[in-house]
Amino acid sequence: MTIADKSSSAMSIAALQARYRDGSLSPVALVESIAARTADDPHHAWIRALSRDEMLVYARALEGRSPDDLPLYGVPFAIKDNIDLAGIPTTAACAEFAYTPERSAAVVERLIAAGAVPVGKANLDQFATGLNGTRSPYGACRNALNPEYVSGGSSSGSAVAVALGVASFSLGTDTAGSGRVPAMFHGLLGLKPTVSTVSTRGVVPACKSLDCVSVFATSAADARTVLAVSQGVDADDPYARAVGTGPAPQPIAGLRFGVPRKAQLAFFGNDAFARLFDAAVERIKALGGRIVEIDFEPFLATARLLYGGPWVAERHAGIRAFFDAHADAVHPVVREIIAGAANYSATDAFVAFDRLQALRAQSAPVWKAIDVLVTPTAGTIYTIEQMLAKPIEYNSNLGYYTNFVNLLDLAALAIPTGVASDGPTPDMPFGVTLIGPAFSDPLLLDVAAEWLGESTSSTVGAATGVKDALATGTSTSASAGATLKVAVVGAHLSGQPLNGQLTERHARLVTTTTTSADYRLYALDTQPVAKPGLVRVLTGGAPVALEVWEMPVAQFGSFVELIGSPLGIGNVELADGSLVKGFVCEPFALGGARDITEHGGWLAYLRARVATEGEV
Repeated sequence: MTIADKSSSAMSIAALQARYRDGSLSPVALVESIAARTADDPHHAWIRALSRDEMLVYARALEGRSPDDLPLYGVPFAIKDNIDLAGIPTTAACAEFAYTPERSAAVVERLIAAGAVPVGKANLDQFATGLNGTRSPYGACRNALNPEYVSGGSSSGSAVAVALGVASFSLGTDTAGSGRVPAMFHGLLGLKPTVSTVSTRGVVPACKSLDCVSVFATSAADARTVLAVSQGVDADDPYARAVGTGPAPQPIAGLRFGVPRKAQLAFFGNDAFARLFDAAVERIKALGGRIVEIDFEPFLATARLLYGGPWVAERHAGIRAFFDAHADAVHPVVREIIAGAANYSATDAFVAFDRLQALRAQSAPVWKAIDVLVTPTAGTIYTIEQMLAKPIEYNSNLGYYTNFVNLLDLAALAIPTGVASDGPTPDMPFGVTLIGPAFSDPLLLDVAAEWLGESTSSTVGAATGVKDALATGTSTSASAGATLKVAVVGAHLSGQPLNGQLTERHARLVTTTTTSADYRLYALDTQPVAKPGLVRVLTGGAPVALEVWEMPVAQFGSFVELIGSPLGIGNVELADGSLVKGFVCEPFALGGARDITEHGGWLAYLRARVATEGEV
């Protein structure tokens, strides 16, 4: 069986290395499979896929080594084509600009030294200027899940390569959200590390003082492994920065999560994404996190500086000689943006630096009240046709939640949290971004792992076969295996009216058991579906029958969204003492409710009603 025939989990770092260890796969065989798949490129993911022979050089260099001494042994990765790979042209999506480096970028050198195998140079918004993936003369990069939609940018091909299962992870760059927006649009994780902790030596600059090398991955575990290899001070990088001490990782239940005020959220007409964000907030609560509403305005004001201030001139500075001599070779939209540098003087730059410093001071107190800031990664997604019609306006919309992060020296991690079931963008992924102070990268990765149910290195993102999964209503996590358990006690039990809300989300029945002996069950007055309320008590409790179902993590948010008061999701203790998420009832609803605990469970109560009252 080839890699192309396998699910996304087959391309995780752990899965590949397990196969290398048991001898069922070799790096050479993997390369043969990848070469066959990159020959056809309907998504315009590649500017220069490596040939079979070029990849084999790296694969054969691993002979005599193993996963035991190389953390990325035989792991394939894609490289955004503004990052150097020795001997392969770097174009930044502009053929006239292209050059062939003798040396790879610092981060690429580190990854190859750890055993990773480069598979190609990925398409991008030209000169990393854009968040949508349509600004490339090599073709608008098409979304891997639905080619009518944008892929996100500027690291468009990098995301598509991982989403299609051609690469286990990929490198992008992220100055304004380029490593996060494409991740959301493909159900992936997009890690934007703390600025300059991954060297940018060998990266074509966008805004050199703000640029980050980013990572696309299908799990927090894989992103963590790649980051650990990638970080390190490079003597030839004047911006290089050693990794400092950040906040200590801790469970979600011990953290405070900031969310913008409702009036400061923007979804640009995408009500489905708005509901999915609300569901993500409820997910935090269900995991024990504390929600703190914050004033988002200082962050929004900072975001407006990036393209509405002299940082545009830094984009010009990065390619000044080429741009001034060959402006006609630059994509029209990119040319318009970079040419805007002429509107700013050195005086304007110092005024903007002062403004940024003031905004840093305004936003800093937020971090005394919260540990992690949570926002949508993007408020909506557009079709390629829509984006081409309004390239500036719609691209700006995509950066609403991303443009401030590097200016404020923050770390960020985009994670998938659901899929739209209706609205203007049905079947397209949604996700949130976890944002923290500088050097909070480990904390964000731990939060993501817990959120996504990663007890091991299970993948959670899109990959080979994900479009089929979405077509049948599963989430990107469903195809990859990240799940969590949910206890149900009433209308969601097998054969009951609301059980379909579980099965349509590809949940499966794990076991039938009871709660611990600390609960009471009540028949609630709910319409049109009769439901019970489960309440934990200090004394006088009894075991209550229930079912435990296992659900794909990214479907959980849409499931919680369906739950109305007085019911909610909390922790339920099972007979064996373990805790799972499950239905609980708010005490206010028990005033006129009938205590039915003596029946031992909802189904037994319903049978008793039929026997004594003739009710159905």
